[in-house]
Amino acid sequence: MREKVEAAIAKIRSSLRGTDVILIDVKEGIVKVQILTSACASGIPEEIAFEIFEDQLKEQVPEVKEVVAI
Repeated sequence: MREKVEAAIAKIRSSLRGTDVILIDVKEGIVKVQILTSACASGIPEEIAFEIFEDQLKEQVPEVKEVVAI
């Protein structure tokens, strides 16, 4: 499942407008990530970036039960 999550993150990054996501761990359907927001004023807030990321990840990888930002 880790490979599916990594592939989905690669696809999702472009929709986060300068915000990056680093995969920390995948275990039993729980995905742990670190959200790195852009210092640029045009970037989107971390909370919104996380919501967008979570929704898209669950859509692309239905096995994901929960996404946790650390």
